[in-house]
Amino acid sequence: MASLRSPSSPSDGYKRFSDDFANTSINNYGSNVTNTRTGTDGAGDAGTMDMGSRSSLHTGLQMSEDEHWEMNYHEAAIYLEEGLNNEKFDSHPSSPEELPAYLRVHNPWYHGLDLLASLVLILLAFTEDPAVPAFELPVWAHGTIELLALTVIGVELHLKLKWIGWSTILKHKRTMIKGLTLLIMVLEAVVVLCRQSSHFRVTRALRPIFLVDTRHCGGVRRFIRQILQSLPPILDMLGLLMFFVATYSLLGFYLFSEHIDNGHFKTISDSFVSMFVLLTTANFPDVMMPSYAKSKWYALFFILYIITVLYVLMNLMLAVVYETFTRIEREKCRALLLHRRVAARRAFRLLVSRRAPRAVRLRHFAGLIRHYAPHYSGLDVYLMFKQLNQSGSGGLSRSEFANVYEVFALRWAPQSGRAPWYAASALEPAGRAAAAAVRWPYFEYLVYALIIGNGVSMVLRVCEAAGDLQDSARLLCASWDTWLFLTLFLLEAALRMMASGLSAYLESGWNVFDLSVTLLALMGAVLLSIAPKLFIVVMFRPLRLMRLYKLKKRYRDVFGTLVLLSPLMSSAGCVMLVMYYFFAIVGMELFAGYDLKNCCVNTTVEDFYKYSENSSTALGYYYLNNFENILTSGVSLFELTVVNNWFILMNAYATVAGQFSRLYFMVFYLFTMVVLTIVVASVLEAFRFRIQYKRSTTKRDEEKLLHEEVHTSWEEAQRLGVSGDLADELRPFLPPGVDVTFIGSRPRTKEVLQRRMYQTDIQKWLAEEDESEDLQPSTTATSSEDPLAPPLIQQPDAEPNHQIRTGYQL
Repeated sequence: MASLRSPSSPSDGYKRFSDDFANTSINNYGSNVTNTRTGTDGAGDAGTMDMGSRSSLHTGLQMSEDEHWEMNYHEAAIYLEEGLNNEKFDSHPSSPEELPAYLRVHNPWYHGLDLLASLVLILLAFTEDPAVPAFELPVWAHGTIELLALTVIGVELHLKLKWIGWSTILKHKRTMIKGLTLLIMVLEAVVVLCRQSSHFRVTRALRPIFLVDTRHCGGVRRFIRQILQSLPPILDMLGLLMFFVATYSLLGFYLFSEHIDNGHFKTISDSFVSMFVLLTTANFPDVMMPSYAKSKWYALFFILYIITVLYVLMNLMLAVVYETFTRIEREKCRALLLHRRVAARRAFRLLVSRRAPRAVRLRHFAGLIRHYAPHYSGLDVYLMFKQLNQSGSGGLSRSEFANVYEVFALRWAPQSGRAPWYAASALEPAGRAAAAAVRWPYFEYLVYALIIGNGVSMVLRVCEAAGDLQDSARLLCASWDTWLFLTLFLLEAALRMMASGLSAYLESGWNVFDLSVTLLALMGAVLLSIAPKLFIVVMFRPLRLMRLYKLKKRYRDVFGTLVLLSPLMSSAGCVMLVMYYFFAIVGMELFAGYDLKNCCVNTTVEDFYKYSENSSTALGYYYLNNFENILTSGVSLFELTVVNNWFILMNAYATVAGQFSRLYFMVFYLFTMVVLTIVVASVLEAFRFRIQYKRSTTKRDEEKLLHEEVHTSWEEAQRLGVSGDLADELRPFLPPGVDVTFIGSRPRTKEVLQRRMYQTDIQKWLAEEDESEDLQPSTTATSSEDPLAPPLIQQPDAEPNHQIRTGYQL
């Protein structure tokens, strides 16, 4: 935690934020309207203050009790944000001077500016030498842009260091690495501008560090963290794998080096490279055939090698990584849960009062929400409070407040809103008819019959002879049967919308898919009628056939897994792009100056690089796989990722740039193998998780998990102390003398599903956490212990003297 510092005067950078809440209307539902006393000293008189704990953000500042409460709300909201974003608490602002910098850096607009500056740095690779011809810029232009982007990132880093302090930077490895990289890049950009020419700048490959560090790339950081945490078992297996590769390389050298017509084993290094490539099967059976021609028994050497390293060790590595990944997923869930629990406890201490030291009242809860999530309405605030207050005591105990993150995802609607959308409207007859049609037992069968008919029609159109490609495409995607089926599919979508309403219709992923592909097919038919050569649109009509996969449970499980994996897959894709960018920059710096045309005379890959201006051989196009700019480098790296014939490119650069250039290609293969292995492990874990969840959860259990009910009335709201603006907001929804039920719905995310799958583990984790703090397990206050009763004047529990277990942080 940064050290506390006393401000030189109250007219510092904090004054702007002080004025913001000082000018807030006293009738706001989150304000303390009972006392407006100002203390006798700079921080207020502790003897007359109603709050149980005071924020450190107003240390040394003279302000009224209302303003003190506002700062408590503000700091409590910051704690909850740190818990939500899994940020370490040692970067928490601890004095008035640190708050302005903290708020500026955590502003959404600044997050966007930081992301933009990072993306600009990444895209500069298109304009710098060696540049993509269409985007090339003069040195002064891209050098100036680079300095401006680095300046924006530097300002953000300066503001961050302003509140975390220089003394704690060593604890923030990510911040330290970012600062060192920024310093190096600024110096290099200045040198480039002074020299007006680029030099060997392999450090450009480090630019993705700034992108990964932005707030919007939190998922990418989590995936990188999982890669780093999975590295120990991967390195162990790689060590074992390389041992067998080296052993077989040595044996291969002694067995085959004397075979004159076998150039794969002439030296120990040639033997190792050949066996390393054979690990990917890219040169099999080419590397075996010369020895196989000598003796059929030599085939045993290569067969045993492939069985050992490819089918045993590589699959064993996947199993080890899968086990590690599964354990990390569980540990991540545990760490995030406990980190948020600590954040909730810290916020709880700032929200209790001296009159109710063990409970948070509605007024203070509303003040917290006004700073944490100002977009929530007064009704949302009241219903969240009611949902948390399971004891019905009128105040949130510490154990109840610890569940605060669970209610933030709920979206509330009155139970009456669950009635058909067309109720009591002019469209009610049409809506009832549409609902009856959709509920018809054979409606789904009719839809599937139409889809099958659409598929049969397409098969007949493909088989039908056509004069040219344009006529064939028009028959397939713009003929009369196309319009007929599209009209029927649109009619189906209209019936479903009329029966359930637009919002309910769009809540189903399959409905969104059906409507999207139907509209795409309609657009394709129109475009193909206007522009007959636009053949790409022929892919839209067959997409509707994918709805047939919903009929089989296995396919439903696959698609459900894809939905759960979509955030992880997007993060994995970003990590792959970052890795490609890194190796593309390094490849350009190392190999951009080499021309591969006719480069490999008298080598085993000569035929792949033969080139002449008039014609080229069928294999002679490999010279296009080069590193002349960022785009061609990306294509070359993708070909290396596929590993088909990747050794041809490696051998070419080994010929023109030296044998040590092989290290670049081998290291890239190992990196991609590690990342892709973890991606496969994540897919397996997500599929296993979904299957186990489906087996252990019924539809009714899932309905209870995703929906919450709150029963309340205007009289109950008044008993809880609703007044002022909050009362005005609630009055239209809570008629006097009427009990109203509200339904809260939360999204079906993996985090929500984990709460049920790990239910037993969660109880165990929480009990262990309570024991580690030498505390009794938290219990909910009963009606005989009214947390709002005036006689309770005990101070809130002191912060236990132990090291806070913070969440994972990369």
